Amino acid sequence: MKMFRTLTITLVALLALQTLAGAQKWTPLKHQPTFSGVGAMALMTDGTVLLHEEQSNAQNWYRLTPDNTGSYINGTIKKIATLPSGYAPLYFGSVVLTDGRYIIEGGEYNNGQGVWTNLGAIYDPVKNKWTSVNPPTGWSTIGDAQSVILTDGTYMQANCCNTQQATFNQKTLAWTNITNTGKADRFDEEGWTLLPNGDVLTTDALDAPNSEVYNPKTKKWTSAGSTIVRLEDPSSQEIGPMVLRPDGTVYATGANGSGAGHTAIYNTKTKKWKKGPDFTGSLDCADAPAALELNGNVLVMTSPGVFDTGAVFFEWDGKKLTQIKGPPNASSDSSFYGHMLELPSGQIMFSDLSTDVEVFTAKGTYVNAWKPTITSVPSTLTHGKTYVVKGTQFNGYSQGGAYGDDFQDATNFALVRITNNSTKHVFYAKTHDPSFMGVQTGSKAVSTSFDVPSGIETGASTLEVVTNGIPSAPSDVTVN
Repeated sequence: MKMFRTLTITLVALLALQTLAGAQKWTPLKHQPTFSGVGAMALMTDGTVLLHEEQSNAQNWYRLTPDNTGSYINGTIKKIATLPSGYAPLYFGSVVLTDGRYIIEGGEYNNGQGVWTNLGAIYDPVKNKWTSVNPPTGWSTIGDAQSVILTDGTYMQANCCNTQQATFNQKTLAWTNITNTGKADRFDEEGWTLLPNGDVLTTDALDAPNSEVYNPKTKKWTSAGSTIVRLEDPSSQEIGPMVLRPDGTVYATGANGSGAGHTAIYNTKTKKWKKGPDFTGSLDCADAPAALELNGNVLVMTSPGVFDTGAVFFEWDGKKLTQIKGPPNASSDSSFYGHMLELPSGQIMFSDLSTDVEVFTAKGTYVNAWKPTITSVPSTLTHGKTYVVKGTQFNGYSQGGAYGDDFQDATNFALVRITNNSTKHVFYAKTHDPSFMGVQTGSKAVSTSFDVPSGIETGASTLEVVTNGIPSAPSDVTVN
């Protein structure tokens, strides 16, 4: 199990020979949090962002709402309902369910104690209420474990401390254990990445350099081959995040407490691994965030050794690894402090357990082929009513952000953004009940339901489907 992490600050000299990429920009929130610091974040299907307080009272959650132009930088933060009594976790499984609710499960720490708890809770944003969730039958721990929404919309959760995994029924709040899966080693420290064929990829932290894929149809894990290089730190078993790129490759990052962290690239078409470039010096990803930029590059946070401070940020464009400028706190951050979240604006929100939340704007933009497309949506919408929008590529080319076992914030679901033609004010309609949750779906017909908000402005408007910051072409609608 991983060591207790402290926030002691040490500085390291950054390598002067690195070439910095240009045109990127870090921008602080105009209205920063007034509580002790932000850790985990989650994009909800109504366009708001949940923020977790992780330095003082881990029972507390907050909601960031963008302003009426759709700006998250100028948005406002308000406290929401607190977690159920006795549950105040750090480093847990987390997903946005297909009905629009948010669930967190387990925690490496609970109320500041390293207990690998099996507690959990589900948040209803409409009722502003958390409800306790019982653990799967026979589970004494969940801890800092992996979670994922499978292509059919099923939520699957792992137990950090062994090979137990289960699926969740969001209507009954009941679990179904999955047994005899053939997993080669325990799940501790590993991360899960959803692949275009619906399988789930992981790189083993104990059985390294082996990797494995889970087939939801057979409910079995099988080897996906050697990662060529060791991605885990040999002493702590810490490992880095993996991000699926639009070209069908998975960029996997590593940790190595005694040297530079390795990287490896998995080709989902050939199902083969190849070695990627090492990070420079002693930099690695011993627990770290990464996220897919709007342009298809991967933004990744590193720091020296295991849990040391002096963070350095890089971009991977599929061919080379380039150091870029980091946010203001980088020199005093360890990579495990960081969290990255894809925003509907096409930007990436970054938190580091402090009160400085930053928004990263990358250079370049998306390829038109990556855009969602709308094939059908009602031309007239009414306050408070529910409608269905149909089209393609509503789940994007990737889950978006990644971390691993400590934190998940996938955003491969459709948002519906409505902009009033006269005022230019932006409104998000809560989406739910998507027909499919797979990524890189091409021409496959998909759909999602959406609820027109009661406070929306009336009149001629445009409607877009947005996934991972990439919008569809707008459709003309009239709001009654």
